[in-house]
Amino acid sequence: MRLRALLDTDALGLRLLGGENELDRSVRGVMTTDLRDPSRYLSGGELVLTGLAWRRGAADSEPFVRILVAAGVAALAAGEAELGDVPDDLVLACARHRLPLFAVDESVAFATITEHVVRQVSGERAGDLAAVVDRHRRMMTSGPAGGGPDVVLDLLGSDLDLRAWVLSPAGRAIAGANLSGPGLPAEVCAKLAAEHLAAVRTGRRGPYRVSVGGTTYSLFAILSSGRGAAASRDVRETVLSDWLLVVEADAGDWPEERLDLLHGVTQLIAVERDRRDAARTVRRRLAQEVLELVQAGAAPAEIAARLRVAAPVLLPGLGAAPQWQVVVARVEWDGGEIEGGPVAQSLLEEILVDPPPGSSSWGYPQSSGPEPSDRIAVAHTGEEAIALVPLSAVTSEHDGPEPGLLADALLAAVRGPLSAGLNDDGRLTLGVSAAVHSAEGLRGALEEARHARRVAAARPGRVCAAGHQELASHVLLLPFVPDDVRRAFTARLLDPLRDYDRRHRAELIPTLEAFLDCDGSWTRCAGRLHLHVNTLRYRVGRIEQLTSRDLSRLEDKLDFFLALRMS
Repeated sequence: MRLRALLDTDALGLRLLGGENELDRSVRGVMTTDLRDPSRYLSGGELVLTGLAWRRGAADSEPFVRILVAAGVAALAAGEAELGDVPDDLVLACARHRLPLFAVDESVAFATITEHVVRQVSGERAGDLAAVVDRHRRMMTSGPAGGGPDVVLDLLGSDLDLRAWVLSPAGRAIAGANLSGPGLPAEVCAKLAAEHLAAVRTGRRGPYRVSVGGTTYSLFAILSSGRGAAASRDVRETVLSDWLLVVEADAGDWPEERLDLLHGVTQLIAVERDRRDAARTVRRRLAQEVLELVQAGAAPAEIAARLRVAAPVLLPGLGAAPQWQVVVARVEWDGGEIEGGPVAQSLLEEILVDPPPGSSSWGYPQSSGPEPSDRIAVAHTGEEAIALVPLSAVTSEHDGPEPGLLADALLAAVRGPLSAGLNDDGRLTLGVSAAVHSAEGLRGALEEARHARRVAAARPGRVCAAGHQELASHVLLLPFVPDDVRRAFTARLLDPLRDYDRRHRAELIPTLEAFLDCDGSWTRCAGRLHLHVNTLRYRVGRIEQLTSRDLSRLEDKLDFFLALRMS
């Protein structure tokens, strides 16, 4: 379609601000963005829609327009809802680079323009996609009952013979092809998600082609327009939360028309993603209010009252008072220039949608009620995100399995894919509390989850998690001892033994470790070291002489034990 046709469509509310001589340009797609540099998502010929959130001053317009022109876009359309009239500096920059510029009236949604362009372009290339747009409009106007992304994917399969799935960055299948044949196994989903995240982090241009088990898949990024402004400076701000479209086909030899068609599908799915994000607003606000009360030390009665307000939203149809579990997440990047709280919030909302394999099903019986994502509320404060996970009170039987989310299962579900997205410069750490039965326990659960996350952070690895079960041992306190204190403590106790071992090859350190491991039993320790008991007694006596400690005393045994663990 031509730009002139867009201007002649009154329903789109477009007003031409410049580029009258360029209106015969062809439009091959549409993209909504507020990225300062959206070039990685552009293939040429697009109508770019922007809310101008990338613009912080007049100097920003020239580099933004230059990037669009270099990418070969057809035109730029700027919304007036946020800043009012389109700034003169943007008008002048577009004129200098001969880039047609439209103003979008604040009464017109970008989704309306997106649907119109996709319908017209696909009608010229593959008329089947017009039906996708129509079904998608019905999906959006009829709410969740409309079918979500499955509507789009079903038509790709039935009319274009393409099996396709939508995956989360953690490898969870959000929507999938309902065609004959098996679906995507969980391990394949995880592999594809990991490959996609790794490709995004290295800056490769999509679609990305991956072969798994002899089958080739093409991966398309689903860039949600609602997240574009937040990601305007660094791809790391959304790489852990954006969805991806998986197509069971090799897109390497596809014509431009077919690639454009699939990019149009990702835009339609992005609209649905934005709708889901908007639906989370109430739950986020409730979580933020509860969190603020808990952190401020509010009275349990006040917190309980707020939870009673939250319960109908998070637990519709559930009559009994729930238990609550707290999950704390922190995403940290090298350099620290990226705010981690919003990233961790989006990530928790994705990975807590469904209970991972190995965890209980949130304590709810199977029913036709809302999915678990409609029950979980996630807030963020500073650099961390905090999730309130409600559990059914029916799981409170003490002789039954422990309710709720288990840290090990959560870690196993997300470690592989997310490690690829974190690359070599990011870390994700998670802490999970025990279930609490009332408002009085929420403050303790929050501190427990935070402490568990700190325990996880002390471990090696890009993705680490710890649960409340792991907080019972004093050994877990060791990572939180300051480094200088650790060094001084271990040096005072162990350096004399190490020096003696270097001079005499006496193996006092191995002897000390074995003696403590055998709980001070002379016979068992001598047997383990293949020594005569008298030889063992001589070595222990030398240890006591060098350190001025007595290994018959519990306090001195404990000091040696901690020194060895910290060394």
